[in-house]
Amino acid sequence: MKSILGRKMGMTQVFAADGTMYPVTVVEVLPNVVLQVKTNEKDGYVAVQVGVEDKKEQRANKAEKGIAAKANTAPKYEVVELQGDELSKYQVGESITVDIFEDGEVVDVVGTSKGHGFTGVIKRWHQAIGPKGHGSGFHRQLGSHSNGLGYNRVFKGKKMAGHHGNQQATILNLLVVKVLPEKNAILIKGAIPGPKKSMVVVRTAIKAKQPKLDVKPIINRTVETVAVEENQ
Repeated sequence: MKSILGRKMGMTQVFAADGTMYPVTVVEVLPNVVLQVKTNEKDGYVAVQVGVEDKKEQRANKAEKGIAAKANTAPKYEVVELQGDELSKYQVGESITVDIFEDGEVVDVVGTSKGHGFTGVIKRWHQAIGPKGHGSGFHRQLGSHSNGLGYNRVFKGKKMAGHHGNQQATILNLLVVKVLPEKNAILIKGAIPGPKKSMVVVRTAIKAKQPKLDVKPIINRTVETVAVEENQ
């Protein structure tokens, strides 16, 4: 299994040679520098710790500086651990680039969903709205707490108002439409979790339901154009 850390930049569309239009999400994937290698003997599990986006020395603490020095690189803003059999070949100081994926592969994308703050049950759980007229005083409130069994309490799991979103979410079986190594970007068909500029992990699909496809799109807009438009 392969995986890499990237940043969601926004959505656009590309066209295949036969004219088929694909809505795609542009994921910027800068080289992932390997900072540490986790092993069963030392750590009890196998993984690689990678970092992207250089941080100024004066903004890093002593631990971050020490880890970066061993990898002969600058401290990083984003540091995560990636797991996968194909990542075990990388050593400290090496970089994992976007070309580990190919056009037509099926991948999973792991991110953090958009946060909506404290919301009511109508928005959070899609419950029905009450009557609007005839003197009704019930519109968007929570319904009955009764469980129908006579117990003098509310069971755990009752759907109520509360914190909505800002949780880890995984979208399975997304198609890699195009890999752009020269632009450090990957185009993934469909939407992925999180707001723009949020970090996501792209990994090999663990429950792939479709084979590798032969997709040869003609790009309608470049990655640079997408990034400029999203920043405005």
